[in-house]
Amino acid sequence: MNATRHSFLFSFAEKYTVLLLGMAATMVLSRLLTPAEVGVYSLGAVLVALAQVVRDFGVGQYLIQEKTLDMHKLRAALATSLIVAWLLAALVLAASAPLAHFYEEPRLKLVLQLLSINFLLIPFSALTLPMLRRQLRFRAIYAINAANSVTNLLVGVSLALLGCSYMSLVGAVLAGSLASLLTSLLVRPRELPWLPSWRGMKAIVTFGAYSTGGGLIDEAGLVAPDLIIGKMIDIESLALFGKAQSMLGIFNQAITSAVSPVVFPLFALRNRDNREEGGAVPVYLRTISCMTALSWPFFLFLSCMALPLVKVLYGEQWGASAPLISIMCLSSAVLSMFSMARYLFVATGQMRAQARLDAWAGLLRVAVLLGAAPFGLLAVAWGVVASTLLRSWLIYGCLRRLSGLEWRVLFQALRKSLLLCALTAPPPLCMLVWHPHVTPLLALSVTALSMLACWMAGIFLLKHDIATEFLLLLRKLTGRLFAANSH
Repeated sequence: MNATRHSFLFSFAEKYTVLLLGMAATMVLSRLLTPAEVGVYSLGAVLVALAQVVRDFGVGQYLIQEKTLDMHKLRAALATSLIVAWLLAALVLAASAPLAHFYEEPRLKLVLQLLSINFLLIPFSALTLPMLRRQLRFRAIYAINAANSVTNLLVGVSLALLGCSYMSLVGAVLAGSLASLLTSLLVRPRELPWLPSWRGMKAIVTFGAYSTGGGLIDEAGLVAPDLIIGKMIDIESLALFGKAQSMLGIFNQAITSAVSPVVFPLFALRNRDNREEGGAVPVYLRTISCMTALSWPFFLFLSCMALPLVKVLYGEQWGASAPLISIMCLSSAVLSMFSMARYLFVATGQMRAQARLDAWAGLLRVAVLLGAAPFGLLAVAWGVVASTLLRSWLIYGCLRRLSGLEWRVLFQALRKSLLLCALTAPPPLCMLVWHPHVTPLLALSVTALSMLACWMAGIFLLKHDIATEFLLLLRKLTGRLFAANSH
Protein backbone atom coordinates (compact mmCIF):
# COMPACT_ATOMS: atom_id res chain seq x y z
CA MET A 1 0.00 0.00 0.00
CA ASN A 2 2.88 2.37 0.79
CA ALA A 3 4.37 1.66 -2.65
CA THR A 4 1.01 2.45 -4.23
CA ARG A 5 0.73 5.78 -2.39
CA HIS A 6 4.32 6.60 -3.36
CA SER A 7 3.37 5.93 -7.00
CA PHE A 8 0.32 8.18 -6.68
CA LEU A 9 2.53 10.93 -5.23
CA PHE A 10 4.92 10.94 -8.17
CA SER A 11 2.10 10.49 -10.68
CA PHE A 12 0.30 13.54 -9.28
CA ALA A 13 3.54 15.53 -9.20
CA GLU A 14 4.12 14.73 -12.87
CA LYS A 15 0.59 15.60 -13.93
CA TYR A 16 0.54 18.86 -11.97
CA THR A 17 3.88 19.91 -13.44
CA VAL A 18 2.57 19.20 -16.94
CA LEU A 19 -0.73 20.93 -16.15
CA LEU A 20 0.87 24.09 -14.76
CA LEU A 21 3.34 24.38 -17.64
CA GLY A 22 0.54 23.72 -20.12
CA MET A 23 -1.66 26.37 -18.52
CA ALA A 24 1.20 28.86 -18.60
CA ALA A 25 1.69 28.18 -22.32
CA THR A 26 -2.05 28.47 -22.97
CA MET A 27 -2.38 31.75 -21.05
CA VAL A 28 0.43 33.34 -23.05
CA LEU A 29 -0.49 31.91 -26.46
CA SER A 30 -4.19 32.77 -26.04
CA ARG A 31 -3.15 36.42 -25.87
CA LEU A 32 -0.66 36.18 -28.75
CA LEU A 33 -2.89 34.24 -31.16
CA THR A 34 -6.47 34.89 -32.29
CA PRO A 35 -9.26 32.26 -32.11
CA ALA A 36 -9.09 31.89 -35.91
CA GLU A 37 -5.34 31.13 -35.78
CA VAL A 38 -5.76 28.65 -32.95
CA GLY A 39 -8.67 27.05 -34.84
CA VAL A 40 -6.46 26.04 -37.77
CA TYR A 41 -4.08 24.13 -35.51
CA SER A 42 -6.96 22.72 -33.43
CA LEU A 43 -8.58 21.20 -36.49
CA GLY A 44 -5.29 19.55 -37.51
CA ALA A 45 -4.70 18.28 -33.98
CA VAL A 46 -8.20 16.83 -33.78
CA LEU A 47 -7.80 14.98 -37.09
CA VAL A 48 -4.42 13.60 -36.01
CA ALA A 49 -5.93 12.57 -32.65
CA LEU A 50 -7.89 9.85 -34.47
CA ALA A 51 -4.62 8.42 -35.77
CA GLN A 52 -3.03 8.81 -32.32
CA VAL A 53 -5.48 6.22 -30.96
CA VAL A 54 -4.22 3.65 -33.44
CA ARG A 55 -0.50 4.48 -33.12
CA ASP A 56 -0.01 2.41 -29.95
CA PHE A 57 -2.33 -0.35 -31.19
CA GLY A 58 -2.84 -1.56 -27.64
CA VAL A 59 0.89 -2.29 -27.20
CA GLY A 60 1.08 -0.22 -24.01
CA GLN A 61 -1.95 -1.86 -22.43
CA TYR A 62 -0.70 -5.29 -23.52
CA LEU A 63 2.66 -4.77 -21.80
CA ILE A 64 1.01 -3.59 -18.56
CA GLN A 65 -1.61 -6.33 -18.24
CA GLU A 66 0.38 -9.31 -19.62
CA LYS A 67 1.15 -11.73 -16.78
CA THR A 68 4.65 -12.69 -17.94
CA LEU A 69 6.90 -10.83 -20.36
CA ASP A 70 9.93 -12.28 -22.13
CA MET A 71 12.27 -10.99 -24.83
CA HIS A 72 10.19 -12.53 -27.65
CA LYS A 73 7.05 -10.66 -26.52
CA LEU A 74 8.95 -7.39 -26.10
CA ARG A 75 10.54 -7.63 -29.56
CA ALA A 76 7.14 -8.47 -31.08
CA ALA A 77 5.66 -5.42 -29.32
CA LEU A 78 8.41 -3.23 -30.80
CA ALA A 79 7.74 -4.62 -34.29
CA THR A 80 4.01 -3.94 -33.95
CA SER A 81 4.65 -0.37 -32.83
CA LEU A 82 7.05 0.29 -35.72
CA ILE A 83 4.70 -1.00 -38.42
CA VAL A 84 1.58 0.77 -37.11
CA ALA A 85 3.22 4.13 -36.38
CA TRP A 86 5.03 4.42 -39.71
CA LEU A 87 1.95 3.37 -41.67
CA LEU A 88 0.01 6.10 -39.86
CA ALA A 89 2.68 8.66 -40.75
CA ALA A 90 2.20 7.77 -44.43
CA LEU A 91 -1.60 7.88 -44.07
CA VAL A 92 -1.67 11.33 -42.44
CA LEU A 93 0.74 12.66 -45.06
CA ALA A 94 -1.37 11.27 -47.92
CA ALA A 95 -4.64 12.55 -46.42
CA SER A 96 -3.38 16.09 -45.75
CA ALA A 97 -4.40 17.54 -49.14
CA PRO A 98 -7.86 15.89 -49.35
CA LEU A 99 -8.71 16.94 -45.79
CA ALA A 100 -7.60 20.53 -46.44
CA HIS A 101 -9.88 20.56 -49.48
CA PHE A 102 -12.81 19.02 -47.55
CA TYR A 103 -12.62 21.67 -44.81
CA GLU A 104 -11.85 24.42 -47.36
CA GLU A 105 -8.81 25.42 -45.29
CA PRO A 106 -5.54 25.42 -47.34
CA ARG A 107 -3.39 26.02 -44.23
CA LEU A 108 -4.51 22.67 -42.84
CA LYS A 109 -2.37 20.77 -45.37
CA LEU A 110 0.98 21.93 -43.99
CA VAL A 111 -0.19 21.46 -40.39
CA LEU A 112 -1.04 17.79 -41.04
CA GLN A 113 2.16 17.17 -42.99
CA LEU A 114 4.29 18.45 -40.11
CA LEU A 115 2.29 16.63 -37.44
CA SER A 116 2.84 13.35 -39.33
CA ILE A 117 6.51 13.57 -38.29
CA ASN A 118 5.42 12.69 -34.77
CA PHE A 119 4.50 9.19 -35.88
CA LEU A 120 8.02 8.59 -37.18
CA LEU A 121 9.45 9.35 -33.73
CA ILE A 122 6.98 7.34 -31.64
CA PRO A 123 8.34 3.76 -32.05
CA PHE A 124 11.75 4.70 -30.63
CA SER A 125 10.17 5.23 -27.20
CA ALA A 126 6.95 3.22 -27.62
CA LEU A 127 7.84 0.51 -25.09
CA THR A 128 9.49 2.76 -22.53
CA LEU A 129 6.45 4.46 -20.94
CA PRO A 130 4.29 1.31 -20.57
CA MET A 131 7.21 -0.62 -19.07
CA LEU A 132 7.89 2.21 -16.63
CA ARG A 133 4.20 2.20 -15.65
CA ARG A 134 4.22 -1.59 -15.24
CA GLN A 135 7.21 -1.21 -12.92
CA LEU A 136 5.54 1.80 -11.19
CA ARG A 137 8.61 3.94 -11.96
CA PHE A 138 6.74 7.24 -11.96
CA ARG A 139 9.84 9.28 -11.19
CA ALA A 140 11.21 8.43 -14.65
CA ILE A 141 7.82 9.17 -16.25
CA TYR A 142 7.89 12.55 -14.48
CA ALA A 143 11.22 13.37 -16.17
CA ILE A 144 9.95 12.41 -19.64
CA ASN A 145 6.71 14.39 -19.51
CA ALA A 146 8.26 17.40 -17.77
CA ALA A 147 10.87 17.63 -20.55
CA ASN A 148 8.05 17.60 -23.10
CA SER A 149 6.09 20.35 -21.34
CA VAL A 150 9.04 22.67 -20.73
CA THR A 151 10.16 22.38 -24.35
CA ASN A 152 6.61 22.85 -25.63
CA LEU A 153 6.22 26.04 -23.57
CA LEU A 154 9.54 27.59 -24.56
CA VAL A 155 9.32 26.78 -28.27
CA GLY A 156 5.62 27.68 -28.62
CA VAL A 157 5.93 31.09 -26.96
CA SER A 158 9.19 31.89 -28.76
CA LEU A 159 7.72 31.12 -32.19
CA ALA A 160 4.52 33.07 -31.42
CA LEU A 161 6.56 36.12 -30.41
CA LEU A 162 8.44 35.80 -33.71
CA GLY A 163 5.12 36.04 -35.57
CA CYS A 164 4.80 32.38 -36.67
CA SER A 165 1.02 32.40 -36.04
CA TYR A 166 -0.59 28.92 -35.92
CA MET A 167 2.72 27.31 -36.92
CA SER A 168 4.09 28.15 -33.46
CA LEU A 169 1.72 25.53 -32.01
CA VAL A 170 2.89 22.92 -34.53
CA GLY A 171 6.55 23.66 -33.82
CA ALA A 172 5.93 23.38 -30.07
CA VAL A 173 4.37 19.93 -30.42
CA LEU A 174 7.23 18.60 -32.56
CA ALA A 175 9.90 20.02 -30.26
CA GLY A 176 8.14 18.54 -27.22
CA SER A 177 7.98 15.10 -28.82
CA LEU A 178 11.70 15.22 -29.60
CA ALA A 179 12.47 16.20 -26.00
CA SER A 180 10.36 13.29 -24.73
CA LEU A 181 12.21 10.88 -27.01
CA LEU A 182 15.66 12.02 -25.88
CA THR A 183 14.69 11.87 -22.20
CA SER A 184 13.11 8.43 -22.55
CA LEU A 185 16.39 7.07 -23.92
CA LEU A 186 18.11 8.14 -20.68
CA VAL A 187 15.66 6.32 -18.38
CA ARG A 188 14.95 3.36 -20.68
CA PRO A 189 14.61 0.01 -18.83
CA ARG A 190 17.59 -2.22 -19.60
CA GLU A 191 15.48 -5.26 -20.46
CA LEU A 192 13.87 -3.54 -23.46
CA PRO A 193 15.09 -4.75 -26.87
CA TRP A 194 16.56 -2.57 -29.60
CA LEU A 195 15.59 -4.89 -32.48
CA PRO A 196 12.05 -5.94 -33.50
CA SER A 197 10.84 -9.44 -34.30
CA TRP A 198 7.78 -10.83 -36.10
CA ARG A 199 7.55 -13.82 -33.75
CA GLY A 200 4.67 -13.43 -31.30
CA MET A 201 3.03 -10.50 -33.10
CA LYS A 202 -0.23 -12.40 -33.58
CA ALA A 203 -1.13 -12.29 -29.87
CA ILE A 204 -0.40 -8.55 -29.70
CA VAL A 205 -2.34 -7.81 -32.88
CA THR A 206 -5.34 -9.80 -31.58
CA PHE A 207 -5.26 -7.90 -28.28
CA GLY A 208 -4.71 -4.57 -30.06
CA ALA A 209 -7.56 -5.13 -32.51
CA TYR A 210 -10.13 -5.14 -29.69
CA SER A 211 -8.38 -2.50 -27.63
CA THR A 212 -7.85 -0.13 -30.56
CA GLY A 213 -11.03 -0.81 -32.50
CA GLY A 214 -13.32 0.34 -29.72
CA GLY A 215 -10.91 3.09 -28.73
CA LEU A 216 -10.90 4.49 -32.26
CA ILE A 217 -14.68 4.73 -32.33
CA ASP A 218 -14.63 6.18 -28.82
CA GLU A 219 -12.08 8.81 -29.85
CA ALA A 220 -14.13 9.56 -32.96
CA GLY A 221 -17.04 10.26 -30.63
CA LEU A 222 -14.89 12.50 -28.44
CA VAL A 223 -13.57 14.57 -31.34
CA ALA A 224 -16.88 14.52 -33.22
CA PRO A 225 -17.93 17.96 -31.90
CA ASP A 226 -14.70 19.52 -33.22
CA LEU A 227 -14.95 17.83 -36.61
CA ILE A 228 -18.63 18.70 -36.97
CA ILE A 229 -18.18 22.32 -35.83
CA GLY A 230 -15.17 22.76 -38.15
CA LYS A 231 -17.26 21.67 -41.13
CA MET A 232 -20.81 22.80 -40.30
CA ILE A 233 -20.10 26.07 -38.44
CA ASP A 234 -16.65 27.70 -38.75
CA ILE A 235 -13.01 27.60 -37.62
CA GLU A 236 -13.42 30.35 -35.01
CA SER A 237 -16.31 28.48 -33.37
CA LEU A 238 -14.12 25.38 -33.35
CA ALA A 239 -11.45 27.30 -31.42
CA LEU A 240 -14.03 28.56 -28.87
CA PHE A 241 -15.40 25.06 -28.37
CA GLY A 242 -11.88 23.67 -28.10
CA LYS A 243 -11.04 26.24 -25.43
CA ALA A 244 -14.13 25.17 -23.46
CA GLN A 245 -13.10 21.53 -23.70
CA SER A 246 -9.55 22.36 -22.58
CA MET A 247 -10.97 24.05 -19.49
CA LEU A 248 -13.07 20.96 -18.73
CA GLY A 249 -9.98 18.84 -19.38
CA ILE A 250 -8.13 20.47 -16.48
CA PHE A 251 -9.62 17.89 -14.10
CA ASN A 252 -8.60 15.01 -16.35
CA GLN A 253 -5.08 16.40 -16.61
CA ALA A 254 -4.76 17.11 -12.89
CA ILE A 255 -6.56 14.10 -11.40
CA THR A 256 -7.80 11.40 -13.80
CA SER A 257 -4.61 11.16 -15.84
CA ALA A 258 -2.58 11.04 -12.62
CA VAL A 259 -4.73 8.30 -11.09
CA SER A 260 -5.22 6.08 -14.16
CA PRO A 261 -1.52 5.16 -14.74
CA VAL A 262 -1.43 3.83 -11.17
CA VAL A 263 -4.86 2.20 -10.89
CA PHE A 264 -4.58 0.36 -14.22
CA PRO A 265 -1.53 -1.69 -13.14
CA LEU A 266 -3.14 -2.00 -9.69
CA PHE A 267 -6.39 -3.38 -11.18
CA ALA A 268 -4.32 -5.76 -13.30
CA LEU A 269 -2.27 -6.86 -10.27
CA ARG A 270 -5.37 -7.56 -8.18
CA ASN A 271 -6.88 -9.47 -11.09
CA ARG A 272 -3.70 -11.51 -11.66
CA ASP A 273 -3.17 -12.35 -7.99
CA ASN A 274 -6.88 -12.49 -7.08
CA ARG A 275 -5.86 -12.42 -3.43
CA GLU A 276 -8.66 -10.19 -2.22
CA GLU A 277 -12.36 -11.00 -2.29
CA GLY A 278 -14.09 -9.28 -5.16
CA GLY A 279 -10.89 -8.87 -7.18
CA ALA A 280 -10.44 -5.34 -8.48
CA VAL A 281 -14.02 -4.13 -7.81
CA PRO A 282 -13.43 -2.91 -4.22
CA VAL A 283 -10.41 -0.94 -5.45
CA TYR A 284 -12.58 0.52 -8.22
CA LEU A 285 -15.29 1.63 -5.77
CA ARG A 286 -12.78 3.25 -3.41
CA THR A 287 -11.13 4.98 -6.37
CA ILE A 288 -14.34 6.51 -7.72
CA SER A 289 -15.35 7.55 -4.20
CA CYS A 290 -12.17 9.61 -3.98
CA MET A 291 -12.47 10.78 -7.59
CA THR A 292 -15.99 12.16 -7.19
CA ALA A 293 -15.04 13.85 -3.91
CA LEU A 294 -12.70 15.93 -6.05
CA SER A 295 -14.55 16.12 -9.37
CA TRP A 296 -18.05 17.15 -8.26
CA PRO A 297 -16.95 20.24 -6.27
CA PHE A 298 -14.48 21.08 -9.05
CA PHE A 299 -17.09 21.04 -11.80
CA LEU A 300 -19.55 22.95 -9.59
CA PHE A 301 -16.91 25.66 -9.17
CA LEU A 302 -16.09 25.64 -12.89
CA SER A 303 -19.73 25.84 -13.96
CA CYS A 304 -20.44 28.85 -11.74
CA MET A 305 -17.11 30.64 -12.30
CA ALA A 306 -16.65 29.93 -16.03
CA LEU A 307 -16.72 33.56 -17.22
CA PRO A 308 -14.27 35.03 -14.65
CA LEU A 309 -11.96 32.06 -15.17
CA VAL A 310 -11.93 32.46 -18.95
CA LYS A 311 -11.17 36.18 -18.62
CA VAL A 312 -8.25 35.55 -16.24
CA LEU A 313 -6.72 32.62 -18.13
CA TYR A 314 -7.39 33.44 -21.78
CA GLY A 315 -8.51 37.06 -22.05
CA GLU A 316 -11.68 38.86 -23.10
CA GLN A 317 -11.56 37.57 -26.69
CA TRP A 318 -12.44 34.04 -25.49
CA GLY A 319 -15.47 35.06 -23.38
CA ALA A 320 -17.94 33.32 -25.73
CA SER A 321 -16.60 29.94 -24.56
CA ALA A 322 -17.85 30.47 -20.97
CA PRO A 323 -21.52 29.39 -21.54
CA LEU A 324 -20.26 26.22 -23.24
CA ILE A 325 -18.13 25.40 -20.19
CA SER A 326 -21.04 25.90 -17.78
CA ILE A 327 -23.26 23.54 -19.78
CA MET A 328 -20.71 20.78 -20.36
CA CYS A 329 -19.64 20.67 -16.69
CA LEU A 330 -22.74 18.54 -16.13
CA SER A 331 -21.52 15.87 -18.56
CA SER A 332 -18.02 15.83 -17.06
CA ALA A 333 -19.39 15.49 -13.51
CA VAL A 334 -21.57 12.52 -14.48
CA LEU A 335 -18.82 10.78 -16.43
CA SER A 336 -16.38 11.10 -13.51
CA MET A 337 -18.33 8.30 -11.78
CA PHE A 338 -17.25 5.93 -14.55
CA SER A 339 -13.90 7.36 -15.65
CA MET A 340 -11.98 4.37 -14.25
CA ALA A 341 -14.29 1.72 -15.75
CA ARG A 342 -12.22 1.40 -18.94
CA TYR A 343 -9.12 0.47 -16.96
CA LEU A 344 -11.10 -2.06 -14.91
CA PHE A 345 -12.45 -3.75 -18.04
CA VAL A 346 -9.07 -3.94 -19.79
CA ALA A 347 -7.23 -5.05 -16.65
CA THR A 348 -9.72 -7.90 -16.13
CA GLY A 349 -9.52 -9.07 -19.74
CA GLN A 350 -12.88 -7.66 -20.90
CA MET A 351 -11.52 -5.96 -24.04
CA ARG A 352 -14.39 -7.12 -26.24
CA ALA A 353 -16.98 -5.63 -23.90
CA GLN A 354 -15.04 -2.37 -23.78
CA ALA A 355 -14.79 -2.30 -27.57
CA ARG A 356 -18.55 -2.82 -27.96
CA LEU A 357 -19.27 -0.13 -25.39
CA ASP A 358 -16.96 2.33 -27.14
CA ALA A 359 -18.58 1.58 -30.49
CA TRP A 360 -22.15 2.14 -29.32
CA ALA A 361 -21.29 5.23 -27.28
CA GLY A 362 -19.30 6.75 -30.15
CA LEU A 363 -22.05 6.17 -32.72
CA LEU A 364 -24.71 7.63 -30.41
CA ARG A 365 -22.56 10.70 -29.76
CA VAL A 366 -22.00 11.37 -33.45
CA ALA A 367 -25.72 10.98 -34.21
CA VAL A 368 -26.74 13.36 -31.42
CA LEU A 369 -24.17 16.01 -32.38
CA LEU A 370 -25.01 15.90 -36.09
CA GLY A 371 -28.59 16.67 -35.13
CA ALA A 372 -27.54 19.50 -32.79
CA ALA A 373 -24.92 21.28 -34.96
CA PRO A 374 -27.34 23.17 -37.26
CA PHE A 375 -28.71 24.97 -34.17
CA GLY A 376 -25.36 26.45 -33.08
CA LEU A 377 -22.65 26.04 -30.45
CA LEU A 378 -24.96 26.00 -27.43
CA ALA A 379 -26.99 23.18 -28.98
CA VAL A 380 -23.76 21.22 -29.57
CA ALA A 381 -22.85 21.68 -25.89
CA TRP A 382 -26.23 20.28 -24.80
CA GLY A 383 -25.70 17.47 -27.31
CA VAL A 384 -22.46 16.61 -25.52
CA VAL A 385 -24.39 16.41 -22.23
CA ALA A 386 -27.08 14.16 -23.71
CA SER A 387 -24.55 11.80 -25.34
CA THR A 388 -22.52 11.59 -22.11
CA LEU A 389 -25.60 10.58 -20.12
CA LEU A 390 -26.22 7.82 -22.66
CA ARG A 391 -22.59 6.71 -22.43
CA SER A 392 -22.71 6.61 -18.62
CA TRP A 393 -25.83 4.44 -18.75
CA LEU A 394 -24.07 2.01 -21.11
CA ILE A 395 -20.97 1.87 -18.88
CA TYR A 396 -23.06 1.09 -15.81
CA GLY A 397 -24.81 -1.69 -17.74
CA CYS A 398 -21.40 -3.26 -18.50
CA LEU A 399 -20.24 -2.89 -14.90
CA ARG A 400 -23.39 -4.57 -13.64
CA ARG A 401 -23.21 -7.41 -16.16
CA LEU A 402 -19.47 -8.13 -15.91
CA SER A 403 -18.71 -7.24 -12.28
CA GLY A 404 -22.07 -7.63 -10.56
CA LEU A 405 -22.04 -3.99 -9.47
CA GLU A 406 -25.53 -3.01 -8.31
CA TRP A 407 -26.87 0.55 -8.06
CA ARG A 408 -27.16 0.39 -4.28
CA VAL A 409 -23.48 -0.56 -3.95
CA LEU A 410 -22.45 2.20 -6.36
CA PHE A 411 -24.66 4.75 -4.56
CA GLN A 412 -23.20 3.72 -1.20
CA ALA A 413 -19.69 4.40 -2.56
CA LEU A 414 -20.79 7.83 -3.89
CA ARG A 415 -23.16 8.93 -1.10
CA LYS A 416 -20.57 10.87 0.90
CA SER A 417 -19.24 12.56 -2.24
CA LEU A 418 -22.74 13.81 -3.01
CA LEU A 419 -23.11 15.25 0.49
CA LEU A 420 -19.62 16.78 0.23
CA CYS A 421 -20.60 18.52 -3.01
CA ALA A 422 -23.71 19.95 -1.31
CA LEU A 423 -21.55 21.30 1.53
CA THR A 424 -19.26 23.12 -0.93
CA ALA A 425 -22.13 24.56 -3.03
CA PRO A 426 -23.00 27.83 -1.16
CA PRO A 427 -19.85 29.87 -2.05
CA PRO A 428 -20.03 29.44 -5.87
CA LEU A 429 -23.81 29.84 -5.94
CA CYS A 430 -23.58 33.09 -3.97
CA MET A 431 -20.76 34.33 -6.22
CA LEU A 432 -22.98 33.89 -9.29
CA VAL A 433 -24.86 36.98 -8.08
CA TRP A 434 -21.86 38.91 -6.80
CA HIS A 435 -19.11 38.33 -9.42
CA PRO A 436 -20.31 40.94 -11.99
CA HIS A 437 -19.60 43.61 -9.37
CA VAL A 438 -15.98 42.61 -8.57
CA THR A 439 -12.82 41.86 -10.56
CA PRO A 440 -12.62 38.33 -12.01
CA LEU A 441 -9.48 37.50 -10.01
CA LEU A 442 -11.08 38.54 -6.71
CA ALA A 443 -14.24 36.53 -7.48
CA LEU A 444 -12.18 33.43 -8.25
CA SER A 445 -9.95 33.80 -5.19
CA VAL A 446 -12.78 34.28 -2.70
CA THR A 447 -14.84 31.43 -4.15
CA ALA A 448 -11.92 28.99 -4.37
CA LEU A 449 -10.74 29.65 -0.81
CA SER A 450 -14.29 29.44 0.59
CA MET A 451 -14.95 26.16 -1.24
CA LEU A 452 -11.61 24.74 -0.09
CA ALA A 453 -12.48 25.54 3.54
CA CYS A 454 -15.90 23.89 3.15
CA TRP A 455 -14.33 20.89 1.41
CA MET A 456 -11.68 20.37 4.10
CA ALA A 457 -14.30 20.56 6.84
CA GLY A 458 -16.64 18.29 4.88
CA ILE A 459 -14.24 15.38 4.27
CA PHE A 460 -13.52 15.07 8.01
CA LEU A 461 -17.11 15.72 9.09
CA LEU A 462 -18.37 13.01 6.73
CA LYS A 463 -15.37 10.70 7.38
CA HIS A 464 -14.88 10.39 3.63
CA ASP A 465 -12.42 7.86 2.19
CA ILE A 466 -10.36 10.70 0.78
CA ALA A 467 -9.80 12.10 4.30
CA THR A 468 -7.82 8.98 5.20
CA GLU A 469 -5.71 9.27 2.07
CA PHE A 470 -5.20 12.98 2.72
CA LEU A 471 -3.95 12.39 6.28
CA LEU A 472 -1.62 9.59 5.20
CA LEU A 473 -0.15 11.76 2.46
CA LEU A 474 0.25 14.68 4.89
CA ARG A 475 2.05 12.45 7.41
CA LYS A 476 4.34 11.12 4.70
CA LEU A 477 5.25 14.60 3.49
CA THR A 478 5.75 15.85 7.06
CA GLY A 479 7.97 12.87 7.85
CA ARG A 480 10.13 13.56 4.81
CA LEU A 481 10.39 17.23 5.74
CA PHE A 482 11.57 16.41 9.28
CA ALA A 483 13.99 13.81 7.89
CA ALA A 484 15.44 16.37 5.49
CA ASN A 485 15.79 19.00 8.26
CA SER A 486 17.52 16.50 10.56
CA HIS A 487 20.23 16.03 7.96
